[in-house]
Amino acid sequence: MTLTTRPSKLLSQLIWFPLTFACAAIGARASLSAPTFYAALQRPDWAPPAWLFGPVWSVLYLLMAIAAWRISRHQGVGSGKALLLYAAQLALNALWSWLFFGWHQGALAFVCLLAMWALILATILQFGRLDRLAGMLLWPYLCWVSFAGALCFAIWQMNPAQLG
Repeated sequence: MTLTTRPSKLLSQLIWFPLTFACAAIGARASLSAPTFYAALQRPDWAPPAWLFGPVWSVLYLLMAIAAWRISRHQGVGSGKALLLYAAQLALNALWSWLFFGWHQGALAFVCLLAMWALILATILQFGRLDRLAGMLLWPYLCWVSFAGALCFAIWQMNPAQLG
């Protein structure tokens, strides 16, 4: 690698942190009224308090960004496909917040979450082929999204008037 290509290589590797947190911010923008909206909804007994979501998502986004960064450093074949899967699930992640909290579309939010879940699993498998740790870093995310999917479905079913 020549000296002139190092800065561009480093930039392409580091882009995954701001990209991941930009998607988080887009989703957070839709969630500004989430604590009030969430409190007004009927929720199952096993639903966590609203304050828990922010810290959990912060940790998950950090783990996601580290995983993507690790894959961006990979020189082998497949890293482009893996990062495309990552970007696709990241976009659905931001969209879900708008569907559920911004636009109050429970059915569409649940369908979005199912697609996101499938893309996260595909991303984990692809990342794991390239970098075992990068794949492992996404497992907590898949677990949380699985829980969030069950919660999304339950809340949507309990609140048909509020979540069209």
